[in-house]
Amino acid sequence: MTGSRPVPPVRAASVTRYDAEADVLVVGFGCAGAAAAFEAASAGADVLVLERAAGPGGSSALSGGELYLGGGTPVQTACGFEDTPDDMFAYLKAALGPHADEEKLRAYCEESTEHFQWFVDRGLTFEPSLWDAPTWMPPSRDGLMWLGENAWPYTTLARPAPRGHRCATESFGGWKIMEKLIEAAQEAGAVTHTDTLVTALIVDNDGRVAGVTARKYGEELTYRARKAVVLTTGGFVDNEEMLADHAPHLLGHGRISDGLDDGSGIRMAAALGAATRRMSVTQIALTAVPALAVRGMLVNGHGQRFVNEDVYPGLFSVAAVRTQPGPYWVIVDEEGYEAVPEAERWGVFPRFAAETLAELEAELGMPAGALESTVGTYNAYAEKGEDPYFRKDARWLRPLKGPFAAIDPRQGFDPGEGGSANGGTGIAGFTLGGLHTTVDGAVLDLSGRPVPGLFAAGRASSGIHGEGYISGTSLGDGTFFGRRAGKAAARG
Repeated sequence: MTGSRPVPPVRAASVTRYDAEADVLVVGFGCAGAAAAFEAASAGADVLVLERAAGPGGSSALSGGELYLGGGTPVQTACGFEDTPDDMFAYLKAALGPHADEEKLRAYCEESTEHFQWFVDRGLTFEPSLWDAPTWMPPSRDGLMWLGENAWPYTTLARPAPRGHRCATESFGGWKIMEKLIEAAQEAGAVTHTDTLVTALIVDNDGRVAGVTARKYGEELTYRARKAVVLTTGGFVDNEEMLADHAPHLLGHGRISDGLDDGSGIRMAAALGAATRRMSVTQIALTAVPALAVRGMLVNGHGQRFVNEDVYPGLFSVAAVRTQPGPYWVIVDEEGYEAVPEAERWGVFPRFAAETLAELEAELGMPAGALESTVGTYNAYAEKGEDPYFRKDARWLRPLKGPFAAIDPRQGFDPGEGGSANGGTGIAGFTLGGLHTTVDGAVLDLSGRPVPGLFAAGRASSGIHGEGYISGTSLGDGTFFGRRAGKAAARG
């Protein structure tokens, strides 16, 4: 099960007996699998979830827990914001683009308030309060956060409204979401077999997916699906060969996963002729603290700005890694650094500090005068509350004055005071491309026809994303389209 080679299907005629069977087999028990299992079971189907790990949760349980929801949720209303599906669609189309899947995105936005209520009905609670500053993740229980909606150019495309919803827990919240979804799926009647690695799809003489083969503690098993198989096996960031084939820009960098995102579901389906989409698209996170970057500037290895620092930090990360020469630096003055409470600095300390920009750029190995020119131009306009180059919001604009500091994202978060670059790249990510599916999760073949009996959701599929990413759109679209896939699979 390694590499990028497809996994040949097993012919049903060769299977002499099945060790278990169900109406719907769900492969993988992360957020998409939990949503699919819940909906299929709630529709009356007999559901069996096969999970390769010792317990459910997957990468979803390790995530930050943001849910990208909008259109006028109760949390938005309680915080004083009006929102519509059209505004949500306009923002996401741009931020997740170019080439976002507009059919899926439209459905996601139109039904977002209903999807929010679905989470509430599963037992999640959301505080009616807003975290009102750029961040990767609030260190609070605030139920709402901005994810770049109030930054240029998006403010020219849609009425700004914060849509990052966070359940009532501090810091990472993915575990809490999965706790509730796992409980819901099990209460609905879904049965789970853990430590069960699915190894291939079983296909009957008509080309219909009829089940899967699996391995558990060295024993070879077969499972029959009377109606359908739903693949929710995650992406392929943990598969070096697939990364080299499709997304080589992540090679050598950190991976955001549970270590089991090896593309197995994608490869099993591809062996049947299933089509894939957006396989080169990835989420990228640069370990720069947004609260510091927005009070100063993010520059490339030549000392040049290249983005407004108040955008969603994943977007400035992609802009850096995919388009700019490194290394990347957060340049901030003493006032800007001290303005960020210690708890919100994520444990980072300046790697270099100097009284003058000339001294700092020399320390950073930049061309003489490069950083002086960049900061000088920035300051001249900041005096007037303007940023004509990148249009950072005036809230964050002020002239920078010495002493100055340079923070190195390669040090990572919590490197310790005085720590030097730790050998990492300061970059981590995961894959967004996967199987080509309909809005109801049916896997399509290379001719655009559904593969009978096969559905997919979550990072095993290509969801709403084009070439961009916003936090909350993995848990959000994974559960949303997982639900739709589960309902469709239950219909057979």
